[in-house]
Amino acid sequence: MVTISACIRCEGFPCTNVDHDAYRVPDLDLDPTSVGIVLISEAAPGDPADYYFADGQPQAGALFAQTTVLAFQDAGAKVTSLQDVLDLGVYLTTAVKCGKIGYTIQTATVAACSELLAQELARFPNVKTLLLMGDVAIKAVNAIARRAGERRVIPSGATYKLRGAAYTWRGARVFPSYLQAGPSFFIEKSKRRMIAEDIRAALAGSL
Repeated sequence: MVTISACIRCEGFPCTNVDHDAYRVPDLDLDPTSVGIVLISEAAPGDPADYYFADGQPQAGALFAQTTVLAFQDAGAKVTSLQDVLDLGVYLTTAVKCGKIGYTIQTATVAACSELLAQELARFPNVKTLLLMGDVAIKAVNAIARRAGERRVIPSGATYKLRGAAYTWRGARVFPSYLQAGPSFFIEKSKRRMIAEDIRAALAGSL
Protein backbone atom coordinates (compact mmCIF):
# COMPACT_ATOMS: atom_id res chain seq x y z
CA MET A 1 0.00 0.00 0.00
CA VAL A 2 1.14 3.54 -0.79
CA THR A 3 -0.03 6.91 0.53
CA ILE A 4 0.07 9.13 -2.53
CA SER A 5 0.27 12.44 -0.66
CA ALA A 6 3.38 11.19 1.13
CA CYS A 7 5.13 10.60 -2.20
CA ILE A 8 4.16 13.75 -4.13
CA ARG A 9 5.20 17.16 -2.81
CA CYS A 10 5.56 20.61 -4.32
CA GLU A 11 8.89 22.21 -3.47
CA GLY A 12 8.76 25.97 -2.96
CA PHE A 13 5.35 26.59 -4.55
CA PRO A 14 6.78 28.58 -7.49
CA CYS A 15 3.45 29.50 -9.15
CA THR A 16 2.05 32.93 -8.31
CA ASN A 17 -1.42 32.76 -9.83
CA VAL A 18 -2.98 30.00 -7.72
CA ASP A 19 -4.08 29.63 -4.11
CA HIS A 20 -1.35 27.74 -2.29
CA ASP A 21 -3.52 27.40 0.81
CA ALA A 22 -5.81 25.18 -1.25
CA TYR A 23 -2.98 22.77 -2.20
CA ARG A 24 -4.27 19.19 -2.28
CA VAL A 25 -2.80 15.84 -3.31
CA PRO A 26 -4.93 12.70 -2.81
CA ASP A 27 -4.09 11.37 0.66
CA LEU A 28 -5.22 7.87 -0.13
CA ASP A 29 -3.73 4.58 0.97
CA LEU A 30 -4.07 2.27 -1.99
CA ASP A 31 -2.49 -0.55 -3.91
CA PRO A 32 -1.06 1.13 -7.05
CA THR A 33 -1.41 -2.09 -9.05
CA SER A 34 -5.20 -1.98 -8.58
CA VAL A 35 -5.61 1.22 -10.59
CA GLY A 36 -6.71 0.76 -14.19
CA ILE A 37 -8.20 4.19 -14.89
CA VAL A 38 -6.80 7.58 -13.91
CA LEU A 39 -9.27 10.46 -14.08
CA ILE A 40 -7.57 13.88 -14.10
CA SER A 41 -9.71 16.94 -13.48
CA GLU A 42 -8.68 20.58 -13.45
CA ALA A 43 -7.51 22.03 -10.13
CA ALA A 44 -8.02 21.65 -6.41
CA PRO A 45 -11.10 23.50 -5.13
CA GLY A 46 -10.75 26.66 -3.11
CA ASP A 47 -12.72 25.07 -0.29
CA PRO A 48 -11.10 21.82 0.93
CA ALA A 49 -14.57 20.53 1.86
CA ASP A 50 -15.28 20.26 -1.88
CA TYR A 51 -12.26 18.03 -2.63
CA TYR A 52 -12.42 14.33 -3.43
CA PHE A 53 -10.63 13.14 -0.29
CA ALA A 54 -9.87 14.12 3.30
CA ASP A 55 -7.85 12.30 5.94
CA GLY A 56 -7.23 9.37 3.63
CA GLN A 57 -10.90 8.77 2.85
CA PRO A 58 -13.38 9.77 0.13
CA GLN A 59 -15.26 12.85 1.32
CA ALA A 60 -18.94 12.03 1.48
CA GLY A 61 -20.98 15.03 0.46
CA ALA A 62 -18.07 16.90 -1.15
CA LEU A 63 -19.00 18.70 -4.36
CA PHE A 64 -16.28 16.94 -6.38
CA ALA A 65 -17.51 13.61 -5.04
CA GLN A 66 -21.16 14.36 -5.80
CA THR A 67 -20.62 15.41 -9.41
CA THR A 68 -18.19 12.57 -10.09
CA VAL A 69 -20.61 9.96 -8.78
CA LEU A 70 -23.34 11.49 -10.94
CA ALA A 71 -21.04 11.37 -13.97
CA PHE A 72 -20.36 7.66 -13.44
CA GLN A 73 -24.06 7.00 -12.88
CA ASP A 74 -24.79 8.81 -16.15
CA ALA A 75 -22.33 6.40 -17.77
CA GLY A 76 -24.28 3.41 -16.47
CA ALA A 77 -21.96 2.49 -13.60
CA LYS A 78 -23.74 1.07 -10.57
CA VAL A 79 -22.21 3.43 -8.02
CA THR A 80 -23.70 5.40 -5.17
CA SER A 81 -20.55 6.81 -3.54
CA LEU A 82 -17.03 7.88 -4.38
CA GLN A 83 -15.76 4.71 -2.73
CA ASP A 84 -17.78 2.73 -5.29
CA VAL A 85 -15.97 4.65 -8.04
CA LEU A 86 -12.60 3.86 -6.48
CA ASP A 87 -13.61 0.21 -6.25
CA LEU A 88 -13.91 0.18 -10.05
CA GLY A 89 -10.15 0.72 -10.19
CA VAL A 90 -10.44 4.46 -10.78
CA TYR A 91 -7.94 6.93 -9.31
CA LEU A 92 -9.01 10.58 -9.08
CA THR A 93 -6.66 13.55 -9.06
CA THR A 94 -6.22 17.07 -10.39
CA ALA A 95 -3.78 18.41 -12.95
CA VAL A 96 -3.10 21.47 -10.79
CA LYS A 97 -2.71 20.77 -7.09
CA CYS A 98 -3.43 24.30 -5.84
CA GLY A 99 -6.72 26.16 -6.07
CA LYS A 100 -7.78 28.46 -8.88
CA ILE A 101 -7.82 32.20 -8.27
CA GLY A 102 -9.39 33.33 -11.54
CA TYR A 103 -11.39 31.71 -14.29
CA THR A 104 -8.32 30.41 -16.12
CA ILE A 105 -5.00 28.88 -15.09
CA GLN A 106 -1.80 30.13 -16.73
CA THR A 107 -0.05 27.73 -19.09
CA ALA A 108 3.20 28.10 -17.12
CA THR A 109 1.41 26.97 -13.97
CA VAL A 110 -0.05 23.93 -15.72
CA ALA A 111 3.40 23.03 -17.04
CA ALA A 112 5.03 23.42 -13.63
CA CYS A 113 2.41 21.37 -11.84
CA SER A 114 2.53 18.70 -14.53
CA GLU A 115 5.85 17.65 -13.00
CA LEU A 116 3.93 16.57 -9.89
CA LEU A 117 1.32 14.88 -12.06
CA ALA A 118 4.09 12.97 -13.86
CA GLN A 119 5.38 11.68 -10.52
CA GLU A 120 1.85 10.68 -9.60
CA LEU A 121 1.15 8.81 -12.83
CA ALA A 122 4.45 6.95 -12.50
CA ARG A 123 3.13 5.27 -9.35
CA PHE A 124 0.57 3.23 -11.31
CA PRO A 125 2.00 0.45 -13.50
CA ASN A 126 -1.29 -1.03 -14.77
CA VAL A 127 -3.16 1.98 -16.09
CA LYS A 128 -5.13 1.17 -19.23
CA THR A 129 -7.05 4.42 -19.56
CA LEU A 130 -6.62 8.12 -18.87
CA LEU A 131 -9.66 10.38 -18.67
CA LEU A 132 -8.59 13.99 -19.22
CA MET A 133 -11.44 16.07 -17.90
CA GLY A 134 -11.03 19.47 -19.51
CA ASP A 135 -8.42 21.62 -21.20
CA VAL A 136 -6.14 21.93 -18.16
CA ALA A 137 -5.81 18.15 -17.83
CA ILE A 138 -5.13 17.86 -21.56
CA LYS A 139 -2.45 20.56 -21.39
CA ALA A 140 -0.83 18.91 -18.37
CA VAL A 141 -0.47 15.50 -20.03
CA ASN A 142 0.80 17.12 -23.23
CA ALA A 143 3.40 18.98 -21.13
CA ILE A 144 4.58 15.71 -19.57
CA ALA A 145 4.95 14.16 -23.01
CA ARG A 146 6.85 17.13 -24.47
CA ARG A 147 9.33 17.15 -21.56
CA ALA A 148 10.06 13.50 -22.32
CA GLY A 149 10.67 14.28 -26.00
CA GLU A 150 7.39 12.70 -27.08
CA ARG A 151 4.79 14.18 -29.39
CA ARG A 152 1.61 15.72 -28.07
CA VAL A 153 -0.80 13.14 -26.67
CA ILE A 154 -3.86 15.13 -27.71
CA PRO A 155 -3.64 17.50 -30.71
CA SER A 156 -4.78 21.11 -30.46
CA GLY A 157 -8.40 21.84 -31.24
CA ALA A 158 -11.84 21.96 -29.72
CA THR A 159 -12.59 18.96 -27.53
CA TYR A 160 -15.87 18.15 -29.27
CA LYS A 161 -13.95 17.79 -32.54
CA LEU A 162 -11.23 15.62 -30.99
CA ARG A 163 -13.38 13.13 -29.10
CA GLY A 164 -14.08 10.79 -32.01
CA ALA A 165 -10.45 9.81 -32.57
CA ALA A 166 -8.46 7.15 -30.69
CA TYR A 167 -5.46 8.40 -28.73
CA THR A 168 -2.89 6.32 -26.90
CA TRP A 169 0.04 7.24 -24.69
CA ARG A 170 2.53 4.89 -23.05
CA GLY A 171 0.23 1.95 -23.62
CA ALA A 172 -2.93 3.58 -22.28
CA ARG A 173 -6.02 4.79 -24.13
CA VAL A 174 -6.53 8.52 -23.60
CA PHE A 175 -9.91 10.26 -23.68
CA PRO A 176 -10.09 14.05 -24.00
CA SER A 177 -13.30 15.06 -22.27
CA TYR A 178 -14.92 17.82 -20.21
CA LEU A 179 -14.68 18.79 -16.56
CA GLN A 180 -16.86 16.63 -14.32
CA ALA A 181 -15.75 18.06 -10.95
CA GLY A 182 -17.56 21.03 -9.51
CA PRO A 183 -20.51 23.26 -10.36
CA SER A 184 -19.78 23.48 -14.11
CA PHE A 185 -20.99 19.88 -14.39
CA PHE A 186 -24.59 21.06 -13.99
CA ILE A 187 -24.48 23.86 -16.56
CA GLU A 188 -24.36 22.27 -20.03
CA LYS A 189 -26.39 19.12 -20.66
CA SER A 190 -24.55 18.39 -23.91
CA LYS A 191 -21.19 18.29 -22.12
CA ARG A 192 -22.64 16.10 -19.39
CA ARG A 193 -23.81 13.67 -22.06
CA MET A 194 -20.35 13.60 -23.66
CA ILE A 195 -18.70 13.08 -20.26
CA ALA A 196 -20.96 10.05 -19.73
CA GLU A 197 -20.04 8.65 -23.15
CA ASP A 198 -16.32 9.02 -22.42
CA ILE A 199 -16.55 7.43 -18.98
CA ARG A 200 -18.61 4.57 -20.40
CA ALA A 201 -15.99 3.90 -23.07
CA ALA A 202 -13.18 4.15 -20.51
CA LEU A 203 -14.86 1.62 -18.22
CA ALA A 204 -15.46 -0.76 -21.13
CA GLY A 205 -11.82 -0.55 -22.19
CA SER A 206 -10.43 -1.14 -18.70
CA LEU A 207 -12.13 -4.50 -18.15
